Amino acid sequence: MSWRTHVFKLYPPVAGSRGQQAEVHVHVCPEWTSGRCVTAAHFLWESGPWAQGMRVTRGTVCSVTSDCVSVRTSVPGGGPRAMEAPLQMEMVELVPNGKHLEGLLPVATPTASNQRVEGPGRSCVEGEGFLQKSPSKEPHFTDFEGKTSFGMSVFNLSNAIMGSGILGLAYAMANTGIILFLFLLTAVALLSSYSIHLLLKSSGIVGIRAYEQLGYRAFGTPGKLAAALAITLQNIGAMSSYLYIIKSELPLVIQTFLNLEEQTSGWYTNGNYLVILVSVIVILPLALMRQLGYLGYSSGFSLSCMVFFLIAVIYKKFHVPCPLPLHFANITGNFSLSEVIKEEGQLQMETDATAFCIPSYFTLNTQTAYTIPIMAFAFVCHPEVLPIYTELKDPSKRKMQHISNLSIAVMYVMYFLAALFGYLTFYDGVESELLHTYSKVDSFDVLILCVRVAVLTAVTLTVPIVLFPVRRAIQQMMFQDQEFSWLRHVLIALSLLTCINLLVIFAPNILGIFGVIGATSAPCLIFIFPAIFYFRIMPIEKEPARSTPKILALCFAALGLLLMTMSLSFIIIDWVSGTSQHGGSH
Repeated sequence: MSWRTHVFKLYPPVAGSRGQQAEVHVHVCPEWTSGRCVTAAHFLWESGPWAQGMRVTRGTVCSVTSDCVSVRTSVPGGGPRAMEAPLQMEMVELVPNGKHLEGLLPVATPTASNQRVEGPGRSCVEGEGFLQKSPSKEPHFTDFEGKTSFGMSVFNLSNAIMGSGILGLAYAMANTGIILFLFLLTAVALLSSYSIHLLLKSSGIVGIRAYEQLGYRAFGTPGKLAAALAITLQNIGAMSSYLYIIKSELPLVIQTFLNLEEQTSGWYTNGNYLVILVSVIVILPLALMRQLGYLGYSSGFSLSCMVFFLIAVIYKKFHVPCPLPLHFANITGNFSLSEVIKEEGQLQMETDATAFCIPSYFTLNTQTAYTIPIMAFAFVCHPEVLPIYTELKDPSKRKMQHISNLSIAVMYVMYFLAALFGYLTFYDGVESELLHTYSKVDSFDVLILCVRVAVLTAVTLTVPIVLFPVRRAIQQMMFQDQEFSWLRHVLIALSLLTCINLLVIFAPNILGIFGVIGATSAPCLIFIFPAIFYFRIMPIEKEPARSTPKILALCFAALGLLLMTMSLSFIIIDWVSGTSQHGGSH
């Protein structure tokens, strides 16, 4: 892992700090190991309304804006001073997204031979003095560089993109038509790639590899909190969609295993009871672990399950006749099969059935408003881009952009195929959760049963993984200066799972989850934040405020704000009018 952030607590305190404790944050990243800066130490201060950082390199003092995690010091007034030796220190290592690992890692005490580097008006010690020294060799920051290959990075980012959003794309195509859907999907994919370009450029300027810390670098604490809140909402939406899949699909699996022709009133086929049971017995114990451990491997399993799902959708397109008489009668909504026979005759029914199986190429209705939010929800991967960039072998912005473009292209093809073949199987009868629609055809289908079991296993194991960063973000925002507490650890997990279960139980369908999260946090993470972070972080001397790249960035942010406003407005109108008729609810 090439990005390391260490927090050194120094004793005795910095000279001139009036007896107060100070902290030194040392950042190690690929940009600083390429010959320009071998070592870098950030001296962080918060005095009055501003925070100032000093990056100390070999023989040079560079003044930069503070971009580190947890800027804390009680030094009153003034700037950095020279540090007095000897120093005693303890280190807290941070994970790539800038969040603290619970527990302290011991570090050897440095010697008193720390050299000072003079700068214009300031004096401070060189960062190399704080590094551990091996008796056999000198430390090299390249030892910490990423080891992940290009192909594995594409897999990791594709896995970050792929999620439950693929289950709602066929419904989106049914409410836009094939041509309009393809246009919108292409637009969202291209815009996602451009926003990653903005993130990588911003990251390269300040050497930050965490989404929240870009927000802190651009707008201080409000920017960090806004980014953390958007990521938290996005992850809560993802967990809600996963639990809704459990609520929707697990009763059908149990019904199939018990060979029940019709759904019974037993608790074991009630989705609300089952989602609570799975949350308590499986998800909660896994969520209470302090480390992810082997659960990290389930992310790769989830991607494999979605590929399996896509193969099954394509296969079923050629084995499900259109229309099934019972299926056609159930999904038209405006009339039943018996009414057609009585009122119009058999010929009229056959005519309507034939018309039902003709694909639409361009459609606009009240449900079209959900299309862009569903797509945005499906393409959100931006908080994971920078950590994957960190772990990349021989990293560069150009290489990471190629990885992003290839990953988005692969997901673009998978999304389009899943939506197309799902839509061409059920046409206007497709439900907001595609997998649930197959229960209308054959509840005992072995292939669909295998897909359901695989998807249920994947989403169940993924919920604890997604819960980890949400809990960590809450701890950072509300309990940043407090040590680890098992009671707080458990209570946060319980509170999150309780709220998400209530949301899933009372949500009428998964479309509402896709719509709200896709219309709020997703536009922020894809459109708005990368653009405004870039505008603030890019130095004026490199790109003036009226330069073309910055104007494009502002237009990009305005587009995201417009899409957010329009999508939310149409969704609220749809809710108020009560015109939506989604399937898949239990």
